[in-house]
Amino acid sequence: MTYRRAIFIAVAAICTAAVAVAWIKSVRPPEPRAACRGDFSSPTACNFPGDNVGQAALDGTNDHGGGSPNRRDSVGHDPTYARHLAELKKKIPPEGFTVVVQPPFVVIGDESPEMVHRRATETVQWAVDLLKKSYFKKDPDEILDIWLFKDKASYERHARSIFGTRPSTPYGYYSAADRALVMNIATGGGTLVHEIVHPFMRSNFPECPAWFNEGLGSLYEQASQRGGRIVGLTNWRLAGLQEAIRRKRVPSFKTLCSTSTRQFYDEDPGTNYAQARYLCYYLQEKGLLETFYHRFRRQHAADPTGYRTLQEVLDRDDLEAFQKDWEAFVLGLRFP
Repeated sequence: MTYRRAIFIAVAAICTAAVAVAWIKSVRPPEPRAACRGDFSSPTACNFPGDNVGQAALDGTNDHGGGSPNRRDSVGHDPTYARHLAELKKKIPPEGFTVVVQPPFVVIGDESPEMVHRRATETVQWAVDLLKKSYFKKDPDEILDIWLFKDKASYERHARSIFGTRPSTPYGYYSAADRALVMNIATGGGTLVHEIVHPFMRSNFPECPAWFNEGLGSLYEQASQRGGRIVGLTNWRLAGLQEAIRRKRVPSFKTLCSTSTRQFYDEDPGTNYAQARYLCYYLQEKGLLETFYHRFRRQHAADPTGYRTLQEVLDRDDLEAFQKDWEAFVLGLRFP
């Protein structure tokens, strides 16, 4: 064997070994996550089952150093959360679920632990922080659970087995009786943000009529951030509303605002949600939505429907004339 050939074989062997090592590293399964993270500067994720899950979720440490801990940090010392998790554990199926404490919620999901944690931070925490910045001063009065089921089959099966109900919507719903938001998360995170609005509205503006409660919630079914504030974008409700406008089937704003809860939900001509949503969207785009919410909340006793407040905020006495302008605005919108 010549000297040059020997050198070539040696170099080839070294390269082959290096490639093999790199391949082994690439296919090696990731190190298993600890069942619970004990850092309450971010949410704590816990995987069921486990005998000490409830307590482990609360045995967090504060990484912020000195100063007063915020609510997220203080959860680890809050016996209310310990009791809540102990009770919650009785409801959760024995395998495949991850729990993330994200005050004022507890998020439970049967996707991968990484995905449940992402939804808790990138959707729930994001929405809560921005909704509180714009509207809500108080958290819900009780700890609420957010159940995120990975697909239609899981959603329907677990809604029946855990809550004893058959969902009336394929997307998700808020149950005040169960203190829970129940979601088919496969349909997207928009319904989740919509439903997060309702318990905050219940705590901050319990007299809010259904039209505005659902209008604000549905506004954030398609949401983003602009100038540090949460904003709604156009969404799938637009096409049906535009068609109803063209056919002159959209009720007046006086009619919409005067609907009772039963009328809004049970006597919907097919436009209530969309009309309320795109009224909120119009107010948002004109920089008036937050003003409307806070003024309506303050003067609800004198204006329980919000109609007079709407006139004031728009500076329009004639809302029939305004509706024509609003309809032209809506017809000019596009989705996607």
